[in-house]
Amino acid sequence: MDSRTKRRLSAAELDALARRALGAGVTASAELTDGFANAVWRLSLDDGREVVLKLAPPPELEQLSYERDLLRMEAAAIGLAAAAGVPVAGLLHAGFDDPVLGGDYLMLAALDGVSWNACKDALPPGSGDDLRRELGRHLARLNGVTGEVFGYPHAGITGATWREAFLAMARALVGDTERYPTPLPRPAGEILAAFEAAAPALDEVTTPRLVHFDIWVGNVFLDLRGTPRIQALIDHERAFWGDPLAEFVTPTIFGELREDDPLLAGYREVTPLELTPAALTRLDLYRAYLSLILLVENGPRQYPEEEYAGLRDAAYSSLAEVLDRLVRASLDTVG
Repeated sequence: MDSRTKRRLSAAELDALARRALGAGVTASAELTDGFANAVWRLSLDDGREVVLKLAPPPELEQLSYERDLLRMEAAAIGLAAAAGVPVAGLLHAGFDDPVLGGDYLMLAALDGVSWNACKDALPPGSGDDLRRELGRHLARLNGVTGEVFGYPHAGITGATWREAFLAMARALVGDTERYPTPLPRPAGEILAAFEAAAPALDEVTTPRLVHFDIWVGNVFLDLRGTPRIQALIDHERAFWGDPLAEFVTPTIFGELREDDPLLAGYREVTPLELTPAALTRLDLYRAYLSLILLVENGPRQYPEEEYAGLRDAAYSSLAEVLDRLVRASLDTVG
């Protein structure tokens, strides 16, 4: 799915950038078009290396509130994840406010595996559950990384508590619907009221933890030599500091987290996790938040209708269902 936010570089510009960043020229390049916001190329260098360039949209381009300086968050998250033993694509160079490009970029080591999304129908029987359990262990290690503040420090959307930060994140996103008119199942004020009514459940979270928040099969690379295993988790730009429970929303997108999910079993091999009533309320809040992102981001990106329609409809239906559940729960509490 392409979008109008992406920047374009010529072959000469790619070569010059690689020489500045890594001291090697480009012998071949291919643009990777699966990403949503950043422009991405796979580059073959004249010293034999294969690398991936991620280039942020122009800084003057309007984006969602939380998307400010996303690649800076990704660079930090990659380093923290690697130090925690989580497999990632190695960060070779980070260029911020590049004087030539006028923006940010990352150079990453290219992976020789394949995305889970591209091979999921061809995996050996039973390997999907094994991989999901392995993914749970990696996510538990990632979520074990702690920070100093909740929210999106790179975007200036933070809070001293998780409740404060999450409500600030939600308000910023709902505010984006005013800049980018977005079809919503309830008025913006009712959505925020539902979030605020359920917010006491967030007080169980007392330590900011690193959350990827974009783990789906397209962002998990597999090594298929021998028994399939996870090679790397990629695309960390949506990461924030908050509740590890939010990590389960994208791997179960538009669904529920079941107690018999191998993902949960693998997670619990590393750290305890109990799905209490308050935890289930928090999961609903994070599901609603993700659905809002998926609806609002079409504003600045203007996805092709034929590619976006299914995702938009699923996000709209999921948001409506979760909001209904949150409102009913708050009325039951009041009653």
